[in-house]
Amino acid sequence: MTQLTGQPTTDDDVVHLTVPADGGYLGVLRTATAGLAARLQFALDEIEDLRIAVDEACAMLLAIATRDAELECRFAVTEDALTVEVTVPTVRGATLPSESSFAWKVLTALTTSAGARAADGRATISLLTRRSSVF
Repeated sequence: MTQLTGQPTTDDDVVHLTVPADGGYLGVLRTATAGLAARLQFALDEIEDLRIAVDEACAMLLAIATRDAELECRFAVTEDALTVEVTVPTVRGATLPSESSFAWKVLTALTTSAGARAADGRATISLLTRRSSVF
C-alpha cells in the first residue's frame, strides 16, 4: 500500500478511529493526532498545527454530515510524515467549502498538503504533514 507520501506503509502503520459525528468527540481525534505526531518526533509547534488542521477539517465535515453519522478517521504513519483522512456520510446536495475559503487557507497553511473529495454520498478531507527536520 502506498499513501500520499509516496512511501509504502503496512497495516501496522495505519490507525482507524470512528467516532460519532458530533463536536463533543473531536477531542479524541485531536489527542490521537497529537500522539501519533509525537511518535514521529514532530516539533511541538508542528503537533499543534496538525491538531488544529484536523479540528478544522472535522468541523467542515460535521457541517455537511447526515444525522447520526459517524466520523471515520484514518491515520497513516510513515518514517517522516503523517497522513490523516477524515470521512463522513453527507446530506444530499452537500458541498465542501471552496478551496479559496478561509477554512481551506487554514488547512493549507498548517499542513504540507490538503485535499478533498466528495462522491457517492460521502466526503473526505485528506491532510499530509511532513516532519520539518529528520533527527
